[in-house]
Amino acid sequence: MYDRFNRRINYLRISVTDRCNLRCRYCMPAEGIKLISHEEILSYDEITDFTRVAVNMGIDKVRLTGGEPLVRKDLPVLVEMLAGLKGIKDLSMTTNGTLLGKYAQQLARAGLGRVNVSIDSMDPFKFTWLTRGGRLDDTLEGIDAAIENGLTPVKLNCVVKESKDEPDARMVTSFAEKKGLEVRYIRQMDLGRGEFGVVEGGDGGNCARCNRLRLTSDGKVKPCLFSELEYDIGKPGAEQAIIMALKNKPACGTVNRRGYFYNIGG
Repeated sequence: MYDRFNRRINYLRISVTDRCNLRCRYCMPAEGIKLISHEEILSYDEITDFTRVAVNMGIDKVRLTGGEPLVRKDLPVLVEMLAGLKGIKDLSMTTNGTLLGKYAQQLARAGLGRVNVSIDSMDPFKFTWLTRGGRLDDTLEGIDAAIENGLTPVKLNCVVKESKDEPDARMVTSFAEKKGLEVRYIRQMDLGRGEFGVVEGGDGGNCARCNRLRLTSDGKVKPCLFSELEYDIGKPGAEQAIIMALKNKPACGTVNRRGYFYNIGG
């Protein structure tokens, strides 16, 4: 399927929760957030039903995001449900990696193809500071578990201020080279100010080539991360929400003062 700028839209990012077990400084305030009530969160059946419609319309690439997707109970069950949909060629997940050591085997058996793991520093103290309490060893254990269970290629997401030449990013690069992993360098973004850039090592941030739609955990289809446009799948239904998102997908991102990375999926 194509939007009004003739961009082929084949990629769906699904935020399964706004919860997270870390409090990364560029993503979430120290005092925490106002969480979406459990009653508003889409069930696994609802997510699967929506995705089935999206796949029938042309989506063939699906990524699970959060918050942190693995804090949602029984996530491998959803993975298995989605993996059973004919037409999905690429089923992946973005995670902070802290729970991958526990769940990597279950995820692989359920049908997950690969993972992107967020890691911004190889200094244990800096990592703990950036994440407000996270343990680098947990994420490293998760990366190893992903590799061992075939969730490959494992890609690392590294947030930078300006470029991959910053000291922390260079440490991540060195680690990736030793492990044979790819790195995506993501310049720190600001939704409210409309500050974003093209991801080095990936396709994100390139508006002219954007192929994405997003489904929030409470059932809104968003045509763009840097836009306040969203369409409720409950009222018009999944197909109509997707059609409206395609029809109104902007040529380029602007600002989003109502959404946050933790509840859209970054």
